[in-house]
Amino acid sequence: MRSVLITGANRGIGLALARQYATEGARVFACCRDPGGADKLRDLIASSGCRLHIVKLDVADEASIASLKAVLDDQPIDILINNAGLSGLSADRIDAAGYITTMRVNALAPMLIAQTFRENLTKSTEKKLVAITSIMGSTSTAGGGKYAYRASKAALNNGMRGLSRDWARDGILVALLNPGWVQTEMVTGQTAYISAEECARGLIDRINELSPATSGILQDYRGVRIRW
Repeated sequence: MRSVLITGANRGIGLALARQYATEGARVFACCRDPGGADKLRDLIASSGCRLHIVKLDVADEASIASLKAVLDDQPIDILINNAGLSGLSADRIDAAGYITTMRVNALAPMLIAQTFRENLTKSTEKKLVAITSIMGSTSTAGGGKYAYRASKAALNNGMRGLSRDWARDGILVALLNPGWVQTEMVTGQTAYISAEECARGLIDRINELSPATSGILQDYRGVRIRW
């Protein structure tokens, strides 16, 4: 049975990914900071035939990452999706505390999680590491505002591209995927282009297609390549 670990799975894109993978018959480890408040995830447990497991994870807390590793132990993970993120606490101004927190959650946490679960990936059949990034991390197309968010996604892209090269010898494939402008809790009061469900379907298609030729490539949920 395919095993999938998803961070930030209690809402938005993460929830849609968890729902679709569970529906397809995968064993899903749905991570969130507050399992007790994850009502929508709990609703999926019965409908998935109990293949979905809700697990506690605060991606900004190294102790929490270590605790999750202890829970999963040497469980093979076919697909590890780093989805949890912040829209940027210091949106259009440079605020030190907000900037650092955004960098920690969006850029550092996915790298620490990848490092922690590297052996779980290598024990699996598919060996796929995924980062949900953003076109706003593209340096060549960067605009103004949302400085912390843009910088954090650029750092994430750089780090994951490096892993795609260094871990290729272990057979690990790395997907860097921009989900597009999705209607989620992070997009309020605005008109987004696509639903979380449509986005998740596209992301899953790209993950299914992931190969050595596309590992480390920055692309969107439709498969369109994005300039660095």
